[in-house]
Amino acid sequence: MSSEEYSKAYKAGKRDYQSRMLRGVRPTLPVLDDILPTKGTFSEVPLGLVQIPMDQIVGTRHGGRSNAFAGNFMPILRENTEFAQKWATLSTIHENEGLRDPIKAYEFMNKFYVEEGNKRVSVMKYYGVTSIPGTVTRIIPKRTDEKENKIYYEFLDFYDLSKINYIWFSQEGSFKKLQEAVGKGTDEVWSEDEKLTFSSAYSRFTAEFKARGGEKLPVTAGDAFLAFIKLYGYQTLEEKTSSELKEMITKSWEEFELIGVDKEVELKMNPTSEKKPLLSRLLPLSSPKLKIAFIYEKTPSSSAWTYAHELGRLHLEQTFPDEVTTVYYDNVTPETVEDVIGEAIQNGCNIVFTTTPAFTQASVKAAIANQDIRILNCSLNTSHRYIRTYYARMHEAKFLMGAIAGAMAENNKIAYLADYPIFGAIANINAFALGAKMINPRAQVCLEWYKKKDSDALENIRKSGANIISGMDMVIPEESSRYFGIYRMENGYPRSLAMPLWHWGKFYEQLIRTIMDGTWKYDDKSTELKAINYWWGMSSGAIDVICSDSLPIGTKRLVELLKKTISSGEFNPFSGVLYSQTGIVQSDPSRDLTPEEIVTMDWLAENVIGTIPKADEMLEETKPTIQQQGIEKKG
Repeated sequence: MSSEEYSKAYKAGKRDYQSRMLRGVRPTLPVLDDILPTKGTFSEVPLGLVQIPMDQIVGTRHGGRSNAFAGNFMPILRENTEFAQKWATLSTIHENEGLRDPIKAYEFMNKFYVEEGNKRVSVMKYYGVTSIPGTVTRIIPKRTDEKENKIYYEFLDFYDLSKINYIWFSQEGSFKKLQEAVGKGTDEVWSEDEKLTFSSAYSRFTAEFKARGGEKLPVTAGDAFLAFIKLYGYQTLEEKTSSELKEMITKSWEEFELIGVDKEVELKMNPTSEKKPLLSRLLPLSSPKLKIAFIYEKTPSSSAWTYAHELGRLHLEQTFPDEVTTVYYDNVTPETVEDVIGEAIQNGCNIVFTTTPAFTQASVKAAIANQDIRILNCSLNTSHRYIRTYYARMHEAKFLMGAIAGAMAENNKIAYLADYPIFGAIANINAFALGAKMINPRAQVCLEWYKKKDSDALENIRKSGANIISGMDMVIPEESSRYFGIYRMENGYPRSLAMPLWHWGKFYEQLIRTIMDGTWKYDDKSTELKAINYWWGMSSGAIDVICSDSLPIGTKRLVELLKKTISSGEFNPFSGVLYSQTGIVQSDPSRDLTPEEIVTMDWLAENVIGTIPKADEMLEETKPTIQQQGIEKKG
C-alpha cells in the first residue's frame, strides 16, 4: 500500500515540476542558503519547539535535498530508489501511528525551510496534515524601507503578543488592525483560550475561502479574513453555521477581490455624461419612482453638517416632485445604523444615503445583503465595491477662503479651526494656507483642532494674536452663531467675510439624474473592480464660496477670477513647487498633484503652525469617523 502512495505522490510531484518548468520558474524546492542576505545583515533567534503551519513550509535549509522534491514538496525521484523506500516506510508509519518526531527548521520572513525531516514534511503534505511540530530558529533581517520587511517586523511584534504564526498580510498596518479587530489592546498578550478561539475561527474562514477559490486571488487568506471581521465583527464567525458562513463569504467576494487592486478607489471628478441616440433622448424610457432615505448622525437643527444634507434632501423633493419621495432618519448612531438602514429598505426605499463616514461599515453590510438597493456613503477614499461613496472637493473653496484671509490679515496671522484629522481635511488646511500665501507671502496659518482632548482652541487662537479666523464651514441653525466661515474679530465680535458652501442639493440632483437617465451603470463598466467615489468640485456646482458685502470689491473680483479658473480646470491649487513643514513635497514647477495625492495628504504646508493629531489625542466622539477615514501620519 505504501508503495502505491509513493507512486501517487511521485506523479503529483512530476505534474508540479512540469508545470513550473512551463511557467519558467524554479521546479524544485527553494534553498534558504541561496536566499539569505549577506552575513552580518541578519540575526538568529531560537524559538524552541513550535507548531509549524504546513502551508508555510516552502523549502530546505541546504541544497542537498532540494532536487529530490518538486516545488510542492512531492517526491520526484524514481520509485526504485532508496529514497522512495524510506518515503514509503514513513507513509506506513503515518497511517498506522502518526509521525510525531519534530523536524528541525529555520524561519525566514515567516516562511519555513527544513534542515532535518524533509521526507516527513513531504509525507504529511501528501496526507493533507495542517501542521507539524518543529524546533525552529528564526532568522531576522535588518530593518529596511522595503514593504515586505516592514510587514515582517509588524508580524514580529504581533507574534510576541500572540505566538500566532499562521496568518499573513500583504498590506502594512494589518497586524495592528487585527489586534484591534479581535478586541485586544495594542500591547495586550493573548491567553491560551483566545489563541484556540482564534485558531478555530480562522480555520473555518480559510476553509470556506479556499473552497470558493481564494487561492486564485492576489491577496492572502489573512487579508480576506481581516476584511471580513472588520465588516461583520469577530464574534460573527462563532455564531454562524458553515452554510451561513459560506453564503456570507460568497456575497462578500468582490470586497476580497478589491483588496488586491493597486488603485483601490476610482475618483470620479465630474458627473458622468453619456451621449445617447437621438431617439432615446426624444422618447425617454419611463424610470421607476425612487424612494430615497437619508440617514443622519445628528439632527438638522443641532448640526451644520446634517442641516446641509437636509437642505439637499429638500432640494431633491422640489426638483423631482413627481419622480422622487424622500424620508430621513436622524439621531442615528453607529450602533443603531444597521437597524435603521434595514427599516428604510423594509419601508420600500430603493436608494439610501448615509451621510457620515462613521456609517460606512454598516452601509457595506446592508449593500451586500441587499444587492438590488443602491447605497451611497458620504466619505472619501473609502474602498468598498458594494457601495458607492461621495464627497466634494472642498479644498477648492478653501483655497479661495485662504486668499480672502491672506488679503484681510493685517498682522499676517490667520487662525484655522479644524475638526477631524481625516482624508480631505488635510487638503482643506493646505489649500487654505496656499491661498493665503499666494496673496500674502508672509501669512501664517495657526492650526487648532477643536475636537482635540484637553485643548481650548478658542483660547489658543486668542493668544496667537490672529484676528482673521476660519471657523466652522456652516452655521448651526439652533445656535444662531456668527462664528462660521471666515470672520474678523472686531471689538470682541465676529464680522463675517465669506463662507464656503456645500451645495448638497446640486450634488444629489446630479447623482439622481444619472440613475434616471441610465448613465449610472456606465461607471461600473469603466471601473471594473475598483471602488467608485464621486468627488465633485466647483465645476459641478457642488462647492461654492459666498462673499460678504463687507468684503472689498477688489478682493471679490479676485475670488471670482480664481473661481472661474479652478472651475474650468485652468488652475489647480496644488500646482507647481510645494513645500511642507519638513521640506519640499513637489519640485516640478509644471506638475499638479494627482487627485489621489491630494486625497491622501499627511503633511502640512510650510506656513501652517500646528500638527496633525493622532487618533488617541482626539475626543471619544470622533473615534468612529477617524477609524474609518483617519490619516495615519507617516514618520
